[in-house]
Amino acid sequence: MITFEDVSFRYEEDGPAALAGVDLHIPEGELCLVTGHTGTGKSTLLGAVNGLVPRFTGGHLRGRVTVAGQGTESRPPQEFAHLVGRVGQDPLAGFVTDNVEEELAYGMEQLAVRPEVMRKRVEETLDLLGIAELRGRALRSLSGGQQQRVAIGSVLTTHPSVLVLDEPTSALDPTAAEDVLSAVLRLVHDLGVTVLIAEHRMERVLQYADRLLYLPGDGSVRDGTPAALMPDCAVAPPVVQLGRAAGWSPLPLSVRDARRRAAGLRQRLADLAPGPAHPGDAGPGPAAAGDPHRTPIGEPLLTARSITVTYGATVAVRRVDLRLAAGEVTALMGRNGSGKSSLLWALQGSGPRRAGTVEVAGGDPGDLPAAEARALVGLVPQTAADLLYLQTVDEECAQADAESAVASGSCRELLDELAPGIEGASHPRDLSEGQQLALVLAIQLTAAPRVMLLDEPTRGLDYAAKRRFGAIVRRLAAEGRSVVIATHDVEFVAAVADRVVVMADGETVADGATPDVVCSSPAFAPQVAKVLSPLPWLTPDQVARALTAEGADPAAPLRHEAAPR
Repeated sequence: MITFEDVSFRYEEDGPAALAGVDLHIPEGELCLVTGHTGTGKSTLLGAVNGLVPRFTGGHLRGRVTVAGQGTESRPPQEFAHLVGRVGQDPLAGFVTDNVEEELAYGMEQLAVRPEVMRKRVEETLDLLGIAELRGRALRSLSGGQQQRVAIGSVLTTHPSVLVLDEPTSALDPTAAEDVLSAVLRLVHDLGVTVLIAEHRMERVLQYADRLLYLPGDGSVRDGTPAALMPDCAVAPPVVQLGRAAGWSPLPLSVRDARRRAAGLRQRLADLAPGPAHPGDAGPGPAAAGDPHRTPIGEPLLTARSITVTYGATVAVRRVDLRLAAGEVTALMGRNGSGKSSLLWALQGSGPRRAGTVEVAGGDPGDLPAAEARALVGLVPQTAADLLYLQTVDEECAQADAESAVASGSCRELLDELAPGIEGASHPRDLSEGQQLALVLAIQLTAAPRVMLLDEPTRGLDYAAKRRFGAIVRRLAAEGRSVVIATHDVEFVAAVADRVVVMADGETVADGATPDVVCSSPAFAPQVAKVLSPLPWLTPDQVARALTAEGADPAAPLRHEAAPR
């Protein structure tokens, strides 16, 4: 179905090769997971499938890419629309209509599909993705996860032979992600659609993949089954990391695989207490039950009472009470549309608030000018780039210094600590998502707020980048700040958060220490917790440290751990 013949690509003629001598053949009806660290060429590979690379990106392409025997060099991308459907990282940037139903029908209109067929496909797609109740909603009024599902649906209605998805579940809660992947699997198994998925959250996709395309960063593409490539792959989901720590061979690719082999490991860990998920944290923070590594939480920094947010007749947040303490990292979780982002904006003071009060340092951010509110509560939105509007990184940093009335160079110093090596002359829009996040975080921290609110900050970050970002979050807590992270990333929560607050339909339905909340929830439990349940272990690092401290060789297989036949 898809063939790459000696394909090489450079964005600059004398620049490094994003792709170098790539030879691939992907047959019909396979689900291919494309993985690698950020910046290794995954989006470039996906864009080459329908000719967006190099026709819209620029650059220099050598070799030949064909889809169903048709070469991309001879036809523009729009002539591949009936063959290749593509969903990018930012769904809002790809919308061309105003509401959900119109967006689902738009692609079919361009392909001259008959009206009666269009209506039938729209209804099928609404049901397939569980978004029937959104049919008349304005696209800009949807949550990020809802927008993601609509973007995928707008491509599915055209019934493409090849589906290219770039970070399709990054904004989805675990249940919604499972629904989307189930729909994609049905297309693969029942209709023979060939699917390429680039996804940093490998734990969601790896177990379903027929083939793994791993980009190590030198322009090459390693092609093979997940089982064959995982032992030497530099990026791996928690269940594979757990298998490495336990010395299992072959490595498990799913929670089910791991649980079938974990009896001996659970027995070994039964009498051991899990260490902190985030070791080396010296700051004040809440003590999990029985955890001697954590000290009591500090003073309350923010107190919110009866927060209510409405949009017309829709109640997004319903009488929520929340107290945030110094040295505490709080994860705000819940399905898409549960009110997480609306609550963050209400706490910061910039968003609408119909009722309720927020008290920070004796004042309410909602009653203060923007600059004063930012000095009390900083907020990084889902799309960090929304706060970047100047032409260079240096200009953004200088503006942050001026607005916060701090010494010149303060913002740049923070940026260098968060993400060293960013050129001051670079345009902010040319930075990677991780670099943009670091820049916006530095801008917000320049005002020295004691409370930091982060909305889906790990979107677009690979495992290594999330580990570095998690260390930054823990450092902010160690400095006595309170950090709130609205996220669907259960693995990041397990490694970083002290406390989890779960929202549903605008209300708080759970609030407690991270192990207590996530281990009791099938939807929000991390992979390690599912494998080792009922033991309260959350991360592969906890297990590896425990095995090492016990004196066991973490690379040696545990007894009774042989792969089942």
